[in-house]
Amino acid sequence: MQPVTKDILDIIDRALEEDLAYQDPTTAYLIPIASGQQGQAVLLSKSPGVLAGVRVACAVFQRLDPSVEASILKEDGAGLQAGDPVAIIRGSVSAILRAERTALNFAQRMSGIATLTSKYVAAVQGFPVHILDTRKTAPGLRTLDKYAVRMGGGHNHRMNLADGILVKDNHIAALQAQGLSLRDIVRRAVEQAPHTLKVEVEVETVQQAQEALDGGAHIILLDNMGLEDMTIAARMAKGRALTEASGGVNLETVRAVAQTGVDLISVGALTHSVQAMDISLDFQA
Repeated sequence: MQPVTKDILDIIDRALEEDLAYQDPTTAYLIPIASGQQGQAVLLSKSPGVLAGVRVACAVFQRLDPSVEASILKEDGAGLQAGDPVAIIRGSVSAILRAERTALNFAQRMSGIATLTSKYVAAVQGFPVHILDTRKTAPGLRTLDKYAVRMGGGHNHRMNLADGILVKDNHIAALQAQGLSLRDIVRRAVEQAPHTLKVEVEVETVQQAQEALDGGAHIILLDNMGLEDMTIAARMAKGRALTEASGGVNLETVRAVAQTGVDLISVGALTHSVQAMDISLDFQA
C-alpha cells in the first residue's frame, strides 16, 4: 500500500491551505476547537468500485490534527460495494469537519481512477496486453493519479519527461524541416540515448512504423491507427520492438485493439476524464 511520503504530505498541505481549513468560520463558531467535542465518523462507499487513496484521506485528518485516530477497514485495491465502510475516523469533531472535503476529494478522485482502470483491465482479460496511463494527469497530483491507476490493475507510462525518450509528431516535424528522415531521427535518438533509456516513436502509418523499426526504435507508438493497420504494424514489430496503441481508445473499442496483437494500450482518459467515486463521511451517534 502507498506510504504517505513527504511529497504526499506536501500535496496534502497545499490542499488544506487551498481550502483554508485552518480558517473555517462555520466550524469555528459552531463547534470551536476549545469545546473539546469528540466524535466518530465513517468513510463510506456509496457506489461500487475499486478503492484508492484511503491512507491519503486518513492522513489529511491527521495532518490537520495529529491527535485524530484512523482505523482503516479496507485497503487500496479492494473492490467495494455500495454501503461498505472504508475507514473509521475518531477525534476532534472540529478537526474532522474542517478536513472532510479535502480528504474526500483525494479518496473520491483516486478511487474513480482505480475503478475506471479496472474496467479497462477487465475488458482486455485474456490478452497479453497492459493498460497504461499517460502524463495527462491533474497538475500537482501525478504521483497520486498514477498510484491509483496501479491500484486498478493498470501500469504506468512515463512518470515525467525524464523517464524515457518519446519522439512525438512535433519532434518529427521539427527535424524533418531540417531534412532528416524519420529513420534518421530515430537512429539519432537511439545513438545518443544512454543504455538505461528506451526510445519510443510515435507513428501514424504502417510505412512510418517500418521506418521507426529500421531506425532501431525500442517501442512503436501506433497513434490513432485503424485496426487493420495496427495489426500489420504489430506483426512487423514482433520480436523487434514493443507496440503501443494510443489515441481515442475507449471501453467499447479497447478489446478490439487488444486483438490486434499490440503489447500496450495507453488511455489518457484514465486520469484526464475520470468520474469521482461516490464516497461520503458520516458521523455516527
